[in-house]
Amino acid sequence: MTNTPAPFLECGKVLSTHGVRGAVKAECWCDSPAVFCRIGEMFLTSDGRGALTVVSASPYKGMALVTFAGISSPEEALRLKGKTLFCRREAIPVAPGAMLLADMIGLPVRDARDGRLYGTLTDVTDAPASALYTVTTPDGKEVLLPAVPAFVSRVDPAEGVLV
Repeated sequence: MTNTPAPFLECGKVLSTHGVRGAVKAECWCDSPAVFCRIGEMFLTSDGRGALTVVSASPYKGMALVTFAGISSPEEALRLKGKTLFCRREAIPVAPGAMLLADMIGLPVRDARDGRLYGTLTDVTDAPASALYTVTTPDGKEVLLPAVPAFVSRVDPAEGVLV
């Protein structure tokens, strides 16, 4: 089972304005603020509308300071506060054999030995020790599964999450 990949991915959220020249402080939802700062164009919708050209971006205290073309005052930047930022899928580097979290959501979670279906992966949360997979069972209950080799044997786009 494979999901149709979305052409635009959530990459962050504007938290506040920064300074007097229209910069914003953004929460980064990429692997790191450095990855986020390499994105040259962002969007305000998941279908690519509301294009924002990045003039400059730099990591700042675990976040990013971003300046967009055409936004030069705190008042203009304030209109972006609270907005989710999207980027083109191609803007995010993916190592060979790795998957984006967005592509994992919706995969079936199966027993690696006999293929029995436990549920569907519905969320991935960062936790101090490891990521946690939220698995929604067929009866609608949510179960948390640590994303560690002791529990997850592999993640395959065609087969799902094998545990």
